[in-house]
Formats: sequence, C-alpha cells, structure tokens
Amino acid sequence: MVAVVAYRGAKALCGAPADFGAFSAGNGSRTALKILAHTNDLYDWAQCLAKGEWKWRDSVPGTWDAEVARFHAGLAAFDSHLASDAPLGYPAEKFMAGPIADSLNHIGQGNLLRRLAGSPVRGESYARADIVVGRLGPDQAAPRAEFD
Repeated sequence: MVAVVAYRGAKALCGAPADFGAFSAGNGSRTALKILAHTNDLYDWAQCLAKGEWKWRDSVPGTWDAEVARFHAGLAAFDSHLASDAPLGYPAEKFMAGPIADSLNHIGQGNLLRRLAGSPVRGESYARADIVVGRLGPDQAAPRAEFD
C-alpha cells in the first residue's frame, strides 16, 4: 500500500504548475500546499504509530518543493520501518484505517484541485500500473493505461 500511495502521489504532484501550492477550491478550503503538508503529517504520525507512539503534530507547511520532497522521504522512512524486523506498535489495520486511507483521500483532493487549476492529471487504470514495493520516490514508472 505504501508503494501505491507513492505511485498515485507522484502522479498527482508531478508537473503541477509553479503556483499550484497556493491554489484552493474556494473560501475556507485548504490550499494544495496545506493538503500536501497534512498528508506529510499523516506519515509522520504513521512513523510514530509504528514505534508504538500515538503522537500527532500539525506542521507549518514549507515550500511546495520541500513538501514534495518530504512526501517521498516520509513514505521511505515509514516503509523502512515496515520492512525491518522491528515490531509494529499498533495493528496493521490502524495504519490502513488511519494514515494510509486518509492520504489516498488527500491525493484525490490534489487531483481534483489540479483539474480545477487547469492542469488535470490524466485518469489511469491503476490495476495495470507498474507499482513496485520499495519504489517510493518521484521517479515512478510511466503510466501503462491512461485515459481522459
């Protein structure tokens, strides 16, 4: 699932316009940058949960590029813990119901904002995508089955 988040997240983040971080759907809604920072906070939380700590922290968003880098670094750190021999501090279901599912929701919000900002992300049959365990950075495989 972490590799799925990395693939879908990279697709949503790659090619975003330079000013995309400031874009929001309207008054009272989060900007794209705040959504990305919150998604990154989810993986900070996931790392705490993995260590048996129920610890949440709202971060102050950095720049768009810094938050994109933080996204991939956070996934890699969480995945590293999962791949280690260290026990999980909470049952796997907590990760699926909490940070992982929530992050997929926010990636979808980012995709919607990209469309509203005039820079849509093409749809894809993700079941056909070349998603590889451990491939967590921005350099993902090219899409296999995109559609409009």
